[in-house]
Amino acid sequence: MGIRSERVEEQLKKEISKILQEDIKDPRIGFTTITRIDLTGDLRYARIYFSIMGDDKAKEESLKGIKSSVGFIRKLIAERMDLRYVPELYFKLDNSIEYSINLEKTFERIRYERENSKAGDKEI
Repeated sequence: MGIRSERVEEQLKKEISKILQEDIKDPRIGFTTITRIDLTGDLRYARIYFSIMGDDKAKEESLKGIKSSVGFIRKLIAERMDLRYVPELYFKLDNSIEYSINLEKTFERIRYERENSKAGDKEI
């Protein structure tokens, strides 16, 4: 990936985050975090990964709200960024943060069980 692609990805990430926080008034869209953006080499297509805390229903509603706002988001990006082509935006829910949290809880539980089994062995 070239330097230009990386710079455009970072700028897109900032702009889309700002748009979701400040410009879109859809109540279905809660507090979303843009985790990463994959941009094609020709800068025509962008896959935007986002995460949202909440249950599955809240996530589905947020995804619907964001997908219904894609045209508005592209329009604002066109106004704010100096690009020859505004990329087609594809939003995808990113569950990696929740996966990491669950993984960390599992490690904590294993550590706790090991400590308790060692303490039980010493008493004998």
